[in-house]
Amino acid sequence: MTEVKLSKEEIKEAKHHTRRLSIKEGIFWSARNSFGDQYVSPFAIAMGTSNSLVAILNSVLNIGPISQLIGSNLVGKHKRKSIFVKTLIAESLGWFLMAAIGILYFKNMFTEFLPFLIILDMGIIVFAGGLGHPAWFSWMGDVIDEKYRGRWWSKRSTIISFATIVLAIMSSAVLKYFKSTNYEIQGFILFFMIAFIARASCINIVKRQYEPKEKKKRKDEVKEYTLLNFVKEIKSSNFGKFVLFRGVFAIAIGLTSSLVSIYLLRTLGFDYLTYMVITMSGTLFSVLTLNLWGKIADKYGNYKVIALTTLIIPLTPLLWILSSSKIYLFLVPAILGGTSWTAFSMASGNFIYDNVSKEKRSKAISYFNLFVGIGAVIGGLLASYLIEAIHTTRIKPIYLIFIIGTILRMLIISLFIPSLNEVKKRSKLKGFKELENILFKEAKPTILEDLHEITSIKNYLKEK
Repeated sequence: MTEVKLSKEEIKEAKHHTRRLSIKEGIFWSARNSFGDQYVSPFAIAMGTSNSLVAILNSVLNIGPISQLIGSNLVGKHKRKSIFVKTLIAESLGWFLMAAIGILYFKNMFTEFLPFLIILDMGIIVFAGGLGHPAWFSWMGDVIDEKYRGRWWSKRSTIISFATIVLAIMSSAVLKYFKSTNYEIQGFILFFMIAFIARASCINIVKRQYEPKEKKKRKDEVKEYTLLNFVKEIKSSNFGKFVLFRGVFAIAIGLTSSLVSIYLLRTLGFDYLTYMVITMSGTLFSVLTLNLWGKIADKYGNYKVIALTTLIIPLTPLLWILSSSKIYLFLVPAILGGTSWTAFSMASGNFIYDNVSKEKRSKAISYFNLFVGIGAVIGGLLASYLIEAIHTTRIKPIYLIFIIGTILRMLIISLFIPSLNEVKKRSKLKGFKELENILFKEAKPTILEDLHEITSIKNYLKEK
């Protein structure tokens, strides 16, 4: 079938339409996340799964990078849209299977094997998502103007985050009701069916998006950019150093993040509504600041944002255990941990775009996520071992692990961050005084802009 050639204006309009549809797809993803991902660990805990298996389950969420290696090799051989659509189908079926696991538990069938089946099914969902990510990452890079990349990603994230907050609070209130009426497992089954429908709905949205013709890669360039060659030269490039940093840093992150659900639900004994409100509060504060961070990144560079946010991120595990007050946990870890981590993640993605050519993006993101994923799995498995192996009467094992995580984060950041550089020409940030002026000057108009974007969600949902 012959492809219809579009004029420059038609391509521009097609890219604009695709960006809007991408935001719509992201809103449906937020429904999958709010009714699916957020409740896999609570579902396992409700079934009586051991702490070590819950930690392993949380670490399985990071195996996607393994499939990203396979996915990066598919880019160039198959159309990126086709790759992404097929992985969406697999993800959708995974959530249908998760609901089926809930039905088996409700019927009291094979209950001793179900925790392992949850881990396996979550592995399938994550594997499928990872398989499609390099294609999607490369594709989006071709439809987003480099000049406004930071702002567009922050806008998309702001809208998705707001939708996630609303749906997450709604879902936690519904599950609390189900639990009070002794229908907790039925509530999980309902949620996973909603996650299935939400992800399946993304398929048609993605099919309507415009895919720019991918630039053909030189065979010698593709051949040279193998994982082995990348590892050999990892310390000689700015991107390589960044990947190494994120991989090692992921161990420290995984060590504590895999235990947060256990800490809130078991150690502190919070109900689902409180658990969800606290864990989503970071997203709430991120909504109000992410667009501002995007503007700072566009003006001063993504490295500056990474450097600034890594002054705060190491403190997050310690902040979790300083107080068990619900108000404190909602406010302090959220304001510092939530906003800094979201800005750090946004800047990290843009840092990859800045440091890697278009031809290498799909492989670069797979290598990046492979290192991060391996680090996160190691961190999660280490947490699983330590939570059972540490025996002390002076301090709870989970508190000690959080303290170790804080110290480890600080050491890694002090070793790696000074070795990274900004590769794009950006304005120089002359000091914290200038940053303070920018924050106060831009804060009000940026928040108003964010509120406008949030109120326009219904317009994105109407996008055809």
